[in-house]
Amino acid sequence: MTDLLKGFGIAITRPLDQAKNLSAAIEQQGGNSILFPLIAISPLSDYSTFDEKISELKQADWAIFISSNAVDNAMPRIIKHYGIVPSKLKFAAIGPQTAKQLASYGVQHVLIPNERFDSEALLALSEMHAVNHQRIIIFRGIGGRELLAETLQQRGAKLDFAECYQRINPQINCKLLDQLWQENKCHALVVTSSEAMRNLLAMTHQGNDEWIRNIAICVNHARIAEEASAAGLEVYIASASGDASMLSCLQQALQKKLHLPLK
Repeated sequence: MTDLLKGFGIAITRPLDQAKNLSAAIEQQGGNSILFPLIAISPLSDYSTFDEKISELKQADWAIFISSNAVDNAMPRIIKHYGIVPSKLKFAAIGPQTAKQLASYGVQHVLIPNERFDSEALLALSEMHAVNHQRIIIFRGIGGRELLAETLQQRGAKLDFAECYQRINPQINCKLLDQLWQENKCHALVVTSSEAMRNLLAMTHQGNDEWIRNIAICVNHARIAEEASAAGLEVYIASASGDASMLSCLQQALQKKLHLPLK
């Protein structure tokens, strides 16, 4: 155990089940993790439309999974429907965590980007350029970015969505974080999705509340930082995906924010 984060309170805004590993890593470095999810993953109330989509999987060329949440909410229903995954279906995922989750359901060969893990990086792969007349089904939650679908359609793909979960904001306000900041018990905030950032800004008068203007915000992608930076907040971007890079980002942010010497 190290003490690089000793004495620091760090709020994690991920869904609770996705915050466990980072929370444990923060505690191992002496910090105090504060679980404050700004997104909760909820099943759909009606899966009839989704079930119609997966009945067409045998005719599809590609299944693209946007997140591990999409995997967990889609794959059990796919396996229940087919017994096994359609053998000719090719799989792609935004990043290694999503691919790892697919592997837990028996999908061993998954196309993923090599470095940056986002829609742009996936679209840059040669396989995603050769999609003319191919049928692609994107598995995701309700709503989300349209860049991936729009670009693949421009390249000639026949595109459809299979939406299998919804995201909600479980918080009413940010009074807890405000109070902890006033008590010098909250020093940094981890935000790893654009939707969570939008929820955060909405609950802090678009970033104008005093506490959020005096806290280090760490994100894992430049896109997530855009709105917060535009609001004048101090945002730090991890150099790569994964908890190790986020821990490094937190260390550097706190050292800079609080003018601490490097350890």
